[in-house]
Amino acid sequence: ILHIVGARPNFMKAAPIMREMFRFPREFHQLLVHTGQHYAPQMSQVFFKEHDLPQPDVNLNVGSGTHAWQTAQIMMRFEPVLEDYQPDWVVVYGDVNSTLACSLVSTKLGFPVAHVEAGLRSFDRSMPEEINRIITDQLSEALFTPSEDADRNLQKEGIPASKVHLVGNVMIDTLTYLLPKSQSNWYQLAPNFPRNYILVTLHRPANVDHADTLVEIMSALETISMEIPVLFPVHPRTRERLKEFDLQPKSSRFQLLDPLGYLDFLSLQEHASLVLTDSGGIQEETTYLGVPCLTARPNTERPVTISMGTNQLVESESTSLVQAMQASLSGSRPKKKSPPLWDGHTAGRIVKVFRQV
Repeated sequence: ILHIVGARPNFMKAAPIMREMFRFPREFHQLLVHTGQHYAPQMSQVFFKEHDLPQPDVNLNVGSGTHAWQTAQIMMRFEPVLEDYQPDWVVVYGDVNSTLACSLVSTKLGFPVAHVEAGLRSFDRSMPEEINRIITDQLSEALFTPSEDADRNLQKEGIPASKVHLVGNVMIDTLTYLLPKSQSNWYQLAPNFPRNYILVTLHRPANVDHADTLVEIMSALETISMEIPVLFPVHPRTRERLKEFDLQPKSSRFQLLDPLGYLDFLSLQEHASLVLTDSGGIQEETTYLGVPCLTARPNTERPVTISMGTNQLVESESTSLVQAMQASLSGSRPKKKSPPLWDGHTAGRIVKVFRQV
């Protein structure tokens, strides 16, 4: 089994599956390939330690670049790895460029691909991740879906039902595994932060690469910080844009933080009054935790977080953001309600499938 990780969400999805496979050493020989799509220590190395992941057997050291450059580099560097190891399965995760690139190379060389978190659709092809999702699913021989809407999407796209396995959300496996550590961690973190706060995370190009949009978002956060403190752990990409556009908080109640490890971020997320994000994974985690979430996007590939969870979509415009944040903060906290199979046992269901093929 060749596991492919490249960006921090991949690490969180691979970890529980690798732990489960380690329980069957006679059945599985696992190798971990890190493409290096996320390469900064705070975006990569800390995650191996926190998630009890083994160090990568192979690191392609690709780094950042345009979508075309990065995808091409991963493909070229991954091809000899496949030829060396001759895996029975290549397991890819999520929707990042590493997922697409390694799926393409594997399929062309005749190695079957298994896609964890298959079937999610935003129906917005301006999102690079949507292209990655669609193509990866068409190439995969085993598709592990987190929710029933994902199954329906794959059915509409002509994927044979025999390839599709509804297993639940493996991200929740990681959350439940690390939640006790996170809760212990909170006692050390809490004195450094206000009692009530909004937690923010933004990294998608549509929000951070355009000055006009980022100005609107920062203006809204500046305004709301007059009512409640704002904590914003800043992705390196977003940090560059804030500097480029000369957008720095004026209020001491609006704090820009360095990127956080998963345990610290989970602690802050669990105790937040509200989370504002454009991340898919955080929409899922806040749903499980019962924390109100606003997603600064026109659509989501995770509609179950809206229909069953705590998530709402909001326009990336100052007035809309402020009104949505004020409405959420003044309302009652939603009841914790998880979608079916978001129970911390998804990895077990995935490995059961592999043991039967």
